[in-house]
Amino acid sequence: MSVPTPIAKGLDHIVVDRSSISWVGGETGDLVYRGFDVRDIVPGIPYESAVHLILRGDPPGADPSPEVVAALRRYQTPSPAVEKVVDALEPTLPPLEALRTILSAMGDGSFAYPPTIDEGYRLIAQTPVLLARFVRRARGESPVDPQPTRSHAANYLAMLSDERPTPERVSALESYLVLLADHGMNASTFALRTAISTQSDLASAATAALAVLKGPVHGGAPSRVSDMLDAIAKPDQADEWIASKIAQNEVLFGFGHRAYKADDPRAVVLHGIAQRVAEPTRLALAEAVERSALVALRAAHPRAKLYTNVEFWSAVVLESVGLPRALFTPTFAVARTAGWTAHALEQAADNRLIRPDIEYIGPAKGRRWPRPLEGHPTPS
Repeated sequence: MSVPTPIAKGLDHIVVDRSSISWVGGETGDLVYRGFDVRDIVPGIPYESAVHLILRGDPPGADPSPEVVAALRRYQTPSPAVEKVVDALEPTLPPLEALRTILSAMGDGSFAYPPTIDEGYRLIAQTPVLLARFVRRARGESPVDPQPTRSHAANYLAMLSDERPTPERVSALESYLVLLADHGMNASTFALRTAISTQSDLASAATAALAVLKGPVHGGAPSRVSDMLDAIAKPDQADEWIASKIAQNEVLFGFGHRAYKADDPRAVVLHGIAQRVAEPTRLALAEAVERSALVALRAAHPRAKLYTNVEFWSAVVLESVGLPRALFTPTFAVARTAGWTAHALEQAADNRLIRPDIEYIGPAKGRRWPRPLEGHPTPS
């Protein structure tokens, strides 16, 4: 009798490569970019400096990174052909669906293998520009061009609203973008690296990554956190509402993480940011829901290590900076273009086709089709 093949369902604990970009300390509650603990640099560094660190390996000589600022300005004007695609999209399309088409449209043949850092700058620079263009067109409003004097985060808010964003909102969004810029070998990054391993191009790989990011168990849940807060409505209703959902074995979005068996450091930092920018009533509700959920979840699953994940406080912060819920996951993608670029460059630098096996457990070889097949000899 043959020995069953060991299966790592979901590739749990399977190390597929080495990386110097970021380290996720799931047991210790750490997230480190190129040796820097994110809790030491957020809030603080501009997104442009985080891009510099993630792509180049070391901090820039000044903040914001002069090299990245210049590169993003150089590439932030999309081609007329891509703008035409964006303008042709159905206005009722959800922004996340639109963004998938936008990233695909950017792949106009000018991206190639191996990917280059300039292609990465183009992806990072144009993703928020084109996304904001779609959102405004869908509202029946004229697009707003990015301004060279504004930061990446400030431009994103201004291109969506056509208003000068407050420094508090810019700072909060900037911190969010830095915290979500990379996160090791997560599902969307694995999809991107798999695409690059086939010698595909960065635009195609980013499109594949976004398709994976869309899933609610990866990046698509922050809006559901906001829906949950709306449903609970008042802090004194949190215990009863949460108990009911747990009794029905329903998912509480914003809690638990595949990697973290300790506090998610991003959630910790974002909670502090929410305490500075969130509307006080909304903050009080969110804090009450977090307390109730953690107590109830740990009572229901005493052996599980359940903590608040990044999506819970992301929802509160993104609400506070004025983003509609339909833009929560697309904004996650805006942040993650930095990490996707870094992983694409790293994969291509020492490439091997990612091609795992799967164990076949179907019928044994030797079955016969129940009818004669045209062109095949009749079995004797």
